[in-house]
Amino acid sequence: MDMPGWLQAGLWGSLAGGALLLGAFAGVRFRVPPRLVAAIMAFGSGVLISALSFELMDEAIETGGFAATAAGFLVGALIYTGANWVLAHRGARHRKRSGKHQSQERKDGGGSGTAIAIGALLDGIPESIVIGLSLLGGGGVSMAMVVAVFLSNLPEGLSSAAGMKGAGHSPRAIYGIWCGIALASGLAATLGFTVFHQFPPEMLAATTAVAAGGVLAMVVDTMIPEAFAETHDFAGLITVAGFLAAFALSKLGG
Repeated sequence: MDMPGWLQAGLWGSLAGGALLLGAFAGVRFRVPPRLVAAIMAFGSGVLISALSFELMDEAIETGGFAATAAGFLVGALIYTGANWVLAHRGARHRKRSGKHQSQERKDGGGSGTAIAIGALLDGIPESIVIGLSLLGGGGVSMAMVVAVFLSNLPEGLSSAAGMKGAGHSPRAIYGIWCGIALASGLAATLGFTVFHQFPPEMLAATTAVAAGGVLAMVVDTMIPEAFAETHDFAGLITVAGFLAAFALSKLGG
């Protein structure tokens, strides 16, 4: 018997979100070189940019046309940027950064664990919804998108957990935060499938594009700066490698 679509969406979303918990465990238990974390983040950035270009935007335009897609894309970027600006002023500016940044932010009165958790949710919810949306066509989940989200979540969990540990948060609190966010990712993917499957094509296209716009804004605002800060001249090359890997997965897998 085939597994229900909503359950598939939840499981794939939880798998991708589980990278946050895996990264958090590594960040708390091991001393991972910041340059390695940044390299993974650069690769994940390229994967995400490729996936939203060739999976999300192509699908949205074919489903609902250019107008709905363009409007949704801009709205998604505006929503993410506005929410990210608010969180940046409440202690989550460096949620993807290593310990020295979060420790300093905590000394300055920021670095709130709650703000960091909300920021991680802000980063992850659009990605997870997209995983659920990718199942609506009936052809199975977009593996390129699952890989993209997993690779973006892994360094986020790792760097954020290491930073939170350096800022004085206990391991139990750190694991609790990231476990909750991983579960929320699975729930968001389930909602992406169940809530939108009866929407008209234009609304579905706009919703997909909203998520894509939010993801691209997140990559540029939070992932690429951290990747460049540590890998410097190699950030572009590593990002291109991630883009090519996802492009190949999308085209050869299709």
